[in-house]
Amino acid sequence: MGNTNNPPADVLGLPLSVRAEMAMKVAVKKVIERHAREGRPLYIWRDGKVAEVPAKELLDQSEETK
Repeated sequence: MGNTNNPPADVLGLPLSVRAEMAMKVAVKKVIERHAREGRPLYIWRDGKVAEVPAKELLDQSEETK
């Protein structure tokens, strides 16, 4: 799912699972951006345990993958 900012014009014609994935990616991106803006860390599952990660680190990683 490339660009989450501009869904395709025929988004309602996509399978529900694809639309759900698109919505989830947008929601996660918003949470990461909000935490980065507020200087709050996020907690993720990494290497079999919970890890505290600065939101800025996750934001930087998502920018690198674009």
